[in-house]
Amino acid sequence: MTERRWTVVQLLPAMDAGGAERSTVEIGRALVAAGHRSVVISAGGRLVDQLCAEGSEHLALPIAHKSLRTLAQVGALRRELTRLQPDLLHLRSRLPAWLARFALRGRALPTVSTVHGLNSVGYYSAIVTRADRVIAVSQTSADYLRSHYPALPEERLRVISRGVQATDFPVGFSADDQWRARFFAEFPRLAGGGLLTLPGRGTRLKGHVHALTLLAALRQRGMDVRLLLLGADQPGRERYLAELGAQATALGVGEYWQATVSRADVREVYAISDLILQLSDHPESFGRTVAEALHQGRPVLGWDLGGVGEQLRACFAPGAVPLGDHAALADRAAELLDHPQPDKIRREAIPTVETMQRATLAVYAELLGNPQATVIAS
Repeated sequence: MTERRWTVVQLLPAMDAGGAERSTVEIGRALVAAGHRSVVISAGGRLVDQLCAEGSEHLALPIAHKSLRTLAQVGALRRELTRLQPDLLHLRSRLPAWLARFALRGRALPTVSTVHGLNSVGYYSAIVTRADRVIAVSQTSADYLRSHYPALPEERLRVISRGVQATDFPVGFSADDQWRARFFAEFPRLAGGGLLTLPGRGTRLKGHVHALTLLAALRQRGMDVRLLLLGADQPGRERYLAELGAQATALGVGEYWQATVSRADVREVYAISDLILQLSDHPESFGRTVAEALHQGRPVLGWDLGGVGEQLRACFAPGAVPLGDHAALADRAAELLDHPQPDKIRREAIPTVETMQRATLAVYAELLGNPQATVIAS
């Protein structure tokens, strides 16, 4: 336990699935383990139970939606911050950063922001660069900030990669026979051949159509492979899934793919997968699934773009393919399916949650040891 107990408030829209939400839980866990008070303010969500079970506190405010009505929560946020008397405020999204700006008017409070995505450039997004310390989740993210926000002082910027929880994705993990039997009974289309898995939300940005095109190309080569779109089946995305179904049928692979909801047994899914795909058209700031799958020993194939490309070049060079080169993608997929090359995985280069936790708490300590903190509202 440290000598002085901090109260750290993390502020974000909601606590559902996502990289920002998972990082919030992980930092809350680290704060509690170090003897500090961890408080999260959000609109709630499915990760709240885990957050609180690990010793953090959660305060619910309806701040998940970008609308003028959300500004009505500024007064409530100001009251909560006055009551909590935090030592530091950690902002994990643009909307919470704006709410904090208005709530903190006239009050000096050390602030940290984490830029979890490569957001659109402009006045609205620039708010996250006004914190005392700005954490970029990868070199890709840091370079993006440097390029688009040159006024951000370099001394305020810190690069702290997101990481994999090593115990959750152990090296060489194997799914047991009972789990396999249940899974393939639930999804019989996926049984009997090699399995390609693309984890990601049900959005075009994740590149599902590229995965279907790859599936068709491999089957045309005589390879018996199937495709799992893990997490693509989401409420409100029915029309998009129907589109994917029509595309699969047009490509002649309508019976060889399956979309599922998000699942808790991701490591088991990775274990039965012959190749993990990351084919987003849009550059991502990090891409945690790449680190998780590689740490477990599964080959990953993806476009050499953004944070995904950064990780593949550093940790598994055979998995990086030039953006949009479908011929190269199919060639490399066939090669990795025949020869997975686990010896090419540089596990020592894969960032871990523990490293991220230590580095983030070090940023907190750096600020809390310096009373000359700027104010995000200035």
